[in-house]
Amino acid sequence: MIKIRCMVALVIGLVLGPSWQAQEKWRQVCVDRCYAATAADPELQRQEILSLEKEAARAIQSNASTFFRRVYSDEFAGALSHGQLVDKAQWIDAIESPSAKYQSFIASDIKVRLFEDTAVATCLWSSRRIVKSQIISSQMRAIHVYISTPSGWHVVSGQTTNLPPDVQQPL
Repeated sequence: MIKIRCMVALVIGLVLGPSWQAQEKWRQVCVDRCYAATAADPELQRQEILSLEKEAARAIQSNASTFFRRVYSDEFAGALSHGQLVDKAQWIDAIESPSAKYQSFIASDIKVRLFEDTAVATCLWSSRRIVKSQIISSQMRAIHVYISTPSGWHVVSGQTTNLPPDVQQPL
């Protein structure tokens, strides 16, 4: 009786084995096809980067570091608006800082340029926050360099620059 059960289990395993492998192969082909379609369509890539820039602004407003842990490369190197150089961990610390509580944080004027597996995004960040019962509004220009990886776009570098209220400089 035990031999019969073992034989039945073996037969079922042999029958289901190839179908599992076929499903896995089909899934991988589907993923590859989807990734290739995205990689081949520059407008789709541009829209993806545009969405990531808007999502970054929402994450900054809500002090949510999860977005940056997912999208920023472990090799990220950047500069804050006051010139301080930061890596990924320092950037996340700045996002999570209690002094970085924003009422609003908006990314606008987003422009994306694609160069094969690299993208450069520039945008205007407008923010409003309350510090010691006083509303402070500011604007910054931001630039981010993305690279395309099998797991999606990742930011490898970025810099923000404060815009003073009276920018009349020629350079």
